[in-house]
Amino acid sequence: MTERDRDEWEGLTRRFHAHWAGRPGRPATEVGGEGYERTWQRLVDGEEIRGICARRDGETVGIAHYLFHAAVWGAGRCYLAELFVEPRARRRGIATAMIRWVARDAERHGAPRLYWNTEIDAEARSLYDRVAVYRGYILYNYSRAATATTT
Repeated sequence: MTERDRDEWEGLTRRFHAHWAGRPGRPATEVGGEGYERTWQRLVDGEEIRGICARRDGETVGIAHYLFHAAVWGAGRCYLAELFVEPRARRRGIATAMIRWVARDAERHGAPRLYWNTEIDAEARSLYDRVAVYRGYILYNYSRAATATTT
């Protein structure tokens, strides 16, 4: 991503947050202007997190955010944290191309394993089932409030 992507990136990222807001078990993501600026700077820097934009007919219609991390056993890993394609641009191979691009980037950076999470009933599962293997894992998110006991 480059500075010329900034405004379109933020617009897509805000639509991504709105898309997931209010779903069961997922609170609305409250991100202010400073949060978008801080994340943008981290993406442009490319050290901690990375990002790509997909364009169609000169317009940014997709974003992906990902990061590399160490693995306990073996080579590093790549976590695809966010993938979003504008609803009007879906089913045109954009998400598939973005996943493949991230996978190639991960391989180049010594992280041959790419993985991500999604909801069990997510619309995108049909795509994910074509490009990846579902191994039956369940994701848990630890929360102190959920594990605290009252006396």
